Amino acid sequence: MSHSYSRQPSSKSSARGGVPPVDEGPWQGGPPPPHSQSNRGGGGYAPGPGSGGPAPPTMSAARLAEMLDIVRSEFDGVMQDNSNMKVQREEFEARAAAQLNELVQIKNAVQELENVHYKARVQYEEELAKLRAEIQALRAANPPHSGHMSAVERNGPPSGHPNEPYERNRGDRELPHPKVRKPPKEEIPEPLPRGSPRPAEPLRMASPPYEFPGSLSPSTVPATLRKEGPDWFAMYNPRLPQKTLDVSLLHQFNHESVVCCVRFSKDGKFLATGCNRTAQIFDMATGEMVCQLSDDKAVVEGDLYIRSVCFSPDGKYLATGAEDRQIRIWDIAKRRIRNLFEGHDQEIYSLDFSSTGHLIVSGSGDRTARIWDMETGKSRILSIEGNSNPNDASGDTPMNEGSAATDAGVTSVAISPDGRLVAAGSLDTVVRLWDVQTGNLLEKLKGHRDSVYSVAFTPDGRGLVSGSLDKTLKYWELNTSALKAFADGKAPKNSPDREPYARAIHNFVGHKDYVLSVAISHDGQWVVSGSKDRGVQFWDKYGTAQLMLQGHKNSVISIDLSPTGGSLATGSGDWQARVWTYNSLGNAP
Repeated sequence: MSHSYSRQPSSKSSARGGVPPVDEGPWQGGPPPPHSQSNRGGGGYAPGPGSGGPAPPTMSAARLAEMLDIVRSEFDGVMQDNSNMKVQREEFEARAAAQLNELVQIKNAVQELENVHYKARVQYEEELAKLRAEIQALRAANPPHSGHMSAVERNGPPSGHPNEPYERNRGDRELPHPKVRKPPKEEIPEPLPRGSPRPAEPLRMASPPYEFPGSLSPSTVPATLRKEGPDWFAMYNPRLPQKTLDVSLLHQFNHESVVCCVRFSKDGKFLATGCNRTAQIFDMATGEMVCQLSDDKAVVEGDLYIRSVCFSPDGKYLATGAEDRQIRIWDIAKRRIRNLFEGHDQEIYSLDFSSTGHLIVSGSGDRTARIWDMETGKSRILSIEGNSNPNDASGDTPMNEGSAATDAGVTSVAISPDGRLVAAGSLDTVVRLWDVQTGNLLEKLKGHRDSVYSVAFTPDGRGLVSGSLDKTLKYWELNTSALKAFADGKAPKNSPDREPYARAIHNFVGHKDYVLSVAISHDGQWVVSGSKDRGVQFWDKYGTAQLMLQGHKNSVISIDLSPTGGSLATGSGDWQARVWTYNSLGNAP
């Protein structure tokens, strides 16, 4: 008795993804399904290998045609899907092309706006130059003995300083506030008497010193006197017979906040930068950041800007001074704090190691400078008061001479190469000199007309350069013989007849806004300054401007020159630090 196995009728629908129909006839051989009657007992026959049963018949032509129809239907469905996907891809590509085109248009519009802004700025500077010329003419036309009171004499000094120390775009941080200064009377032209005729020919006056760059711009100087990069340019002084320097951009380091300070290591192989809560160290050969230092135990709330960084002479340690009044000495290799010096009452603005690395000097807004012993952690306070030479080093009178006790926050400090002197610039316009060994105040160098924000010794220790909010730099010649006699105990300390320890011999004029940082090249040949006017100027040691470099979109807050020569670092309120190369061209003085 033979058994037959049949499947339930299934749909012959050709819908894709369904189960294809199966034969509805009797079972055609092969092992029966698990749920068939043959597996439920009853002794059904299940042919298998070697059973000698009949061979299974071949598939019918109708069944084959049906299967081909199914395959064809599946193929048509796949082709339809492919066609739909191709249409979608073309739509996506069209949208992407439209968006790219829109981005190009936006970029072109931004570039056009920048060009318009640049032209407007050039026009503004030209108009400003014309107004200055008219003011000079008015001064010449009106003698000083005209008897008319100036606006300052009538109304008194202004109620406040018109500007902040530098711009605050993109979170630009404030430096110590410059205090109110009474402007000199000659800066405001005397009005002509109403109804009085102008003189036919103005009085001839001595022409003011040439200020480079003045109203010059890259578009107004010959191509031979400018050099341009993708987002920077340099202009050369047209009054020089030949170019003396060449500059180029080497590295650009983006930060997460304003870059408050930059400093090279003594071997010039590394650069440290300070910004909000972190200090970074970059490899100058590769341009890679090799280290980032941050104190996890520092105050969490608010900003904590690193205002100063300084490598130890052996390159093993990095000192950082911050707004929390603490000096941290970092072991660079171990990425941890080696020493923590506390004692200042306000923010720390400046640090400098001695050449031996045994001492570090700090300057703070609390109106003190301190000398710290690296081994013991003890400090000596350098007082801003003291019995110094009553004769000024320059003869000029600062605007707020009577406010030294309250407005003398220390903004910058430097130790001389021989380790004998500490110089400090402060908000009261004065540069001070102390003897390191005794802590005595030796001299108050007066000549600037606004706060002094930066000081630097020359490599030979015979000179000192200072930069001020009065937009100028001064070169002070140190009386090394008198200083040596004092150190040896052979000079009178408080005699009014003694020689001054320093005198201003050169004045550097040319910046259009506050001078925020100064540096001197390793060979003493070049002086470099950074300013709120966003420019960096190279000068020779006699005060002659060589070139103006502009590559930042905000104030140049800090600069440094490599101790090995050839490299300049700049830190800015645009959240960038840049490293430039400079080379003397053989025409240098």
